Amino acid sequence: MKLLFLGTGTSTGIPQIGCQCKTCQSSDRKDKRLRASLLVNVQKTNILIDAGPDLREQLLTYQISKLSGILLTHEHYDHIGGIDDLRPLGESHLYAEKRVLNIIQKNMPYCFGDNLYPGVPMLQLHEITEKSKFYIDQVEIQAVRVMHAKLPILGFRIGNIAYLTDVKTLDNKAIEQLQYLDLLVINALRQFPHISHLSLQEAIELSEKINAKETYFTHISHDMGKYADVEAHLPSHIHLAYDGLEIEIN
Repeated sequence: MKLLFLGTGTSTGIPQIGCQCKTCQSSDRKDKRLRASLLVNVQKTNILIDAGPDLREQLLTYQISKLSGILLTHEHYDHIGGIDDLRPLGESHLYAEKRVLNIIQKNMPYCFGDNLYPGVPMLQLHEITEKSKFYIDQVEIQAVRVMHAKLPILGFRIGNIAYLTDVKTLDNKAIEQLQYLDLLVINALRQFPHISHLSLQEAIELSEKINAKETYFTHISHDMGKYADVEAHLPSHIHLAYDGLEIEIN
């Protein structure tokens, strides 16, 4: 299994428009962050998690022209705003909760119906729930319930890795579902608390409860600080992810 971090930024990305902070002005490429998205590759199966507004740039940058399925964590624009850019890839299979699929249909009515305009995205919608265990090709995926403040959203476990973004809290059932991971990817927004996202310290504490062998933080804002400064003070098995990071899991 191979992981490619297409984006590791929060909803504004880094640099943030109009910001003159040290992170936004950094020349380190690891401080340049598109909106959060991950590509999971298992042999010939490419699974995309979230399709934000930077999707076109991400697919072009990493020369991705085939997707077996797209997992959607929730309906916020920084996670679904790039769906229209799937149109050159042919039929696209979206897996999400009913609430999220309804919002996509409402926002993109031109993709649904009997008389579609030529060239629109070809979207096949697959409803899943927090109890769902399903397959894309031969790859088993387990949905995991997480809370984004008061909004219930989904994370995903794929084999011995898991991807959770926009988390504020996990219940004991979710923590149990996430045991025995080789690798956990989870959000860590910034150094100080936020109403709907984990702070750095909260993310460290939660990753210790889950007890994965390795943890990588994503969905990072400019308030986190510069990559090199933060990475130097993290535990040896915990890291900041960055755009373009590739990891192979046996």
